[in-house]
Amino acid sequence: MDSDRIVVSKDGTHIAYDVTGEGKPVLLIHGFASSREQNWKSTGWIDRLVRQGYRVVSFDLRGHGHSDKPHETQAYGDQMIDDILAVLNASGINDAFVMGYSMGAMLAIRFLMLHPERIRRVVTAGVGDNYFAEQRSWRESVAAAMLVDDPSAIVDDEARRFRIFGGQRGKDRLALSACMKAPRYTYPPEALKASQRPVLVVAGENDPLVRSPLALAAAFADGRAVVLPNKDHMTAVGDPGYKRAVLDFFAATA
Repeated sequence: MDSDRIVVSKDGTHIAYDVTGEGKPVLLIHGFASSREQNWKSTGWIDRLVRQGYRVVSFDLRGHGHSDKPHETQAYGDQMIDDILAVLNASGINDAFVMGYSMGAMLAIRFLMLHPERIRRVVTAGVGDNYFAEQRSWRESVAAAMLVDDPSAIVDDEARRFRIFGGQRGKDRLALSACMKAPRYTYPPEALKASQRPVLVVAGENDPLVRSPLALAAAFADGRAVVLPNKDHMTAVGDPGYKRAVLDFFAATA
C-alpha cells in the first residue's frame, strides 16, 4: 500500500492498516498468505467500495503484509481477533460491515460470535462446507509445506499450491507456517443459529477446498449463499459477480 498506519495490538504486535474513502465503514480481512494489497486492492475491491460511498478499512493480519511476523505458533489464534478490535478502535469505528476471505472469513465468523455489537452485516467468502470439517491434518500439511524449500517436492496438490503462493516475494514462510498451525475456533450449526446479524456466504462453484456455501449459510438465522459460476478458490476473489452480490447485500441494510 502507498502508506501504512500502525496500531499496536493487545500483545504488542504491530498491525499495519489503511483507511480509504468516506461513508459507512467496511472492514476487510484477507486470506492466508495474502495481504490487504493482494486480496483487496489489486482485485479492485477497495476502489469499488470507495466509489460506492464506503469508508474502507483494510489491514494486514499478523504474519502477513506489512504487519509484524512472529514465528511462534502461540502468537496467532485469537490474538488475531484482538488485532481486528485494535484496528476498529484505532479507526474510531463502533460497528462496521465486515468481509473476510478464506482464513479471513473464519476470523470474521469468530469475531461475529464474540463481538456482535461491532458488526452490521458480515460477508464470509471462500468458505463453506470446510468450516464444519475437521481440518487439523490439512492445516498441518500446509504448515509443513511452508517449510519446504522446493515446492515441487510436495506431493499434496493443495499444499503445494499454498506453498507456491506463500513463497512469493516478501512473504515470510516461517510466520505463515506458525499461523497455519495455530488453533482455530469454529462453531457448530446450533451455535451459529443464535447470531442475529445478516450473513452472506460466497464461494466459487469449482472450489474443492470449500465445496458448497449452502450448509454454512443455512446455519445462520439470517444467512444466504451465493455460488460463483466457474470460479475456484483463487479466481473467485476478484469476480464481478462476487462484488455485485456484496454491494447489494450491504445496500439492503435498513
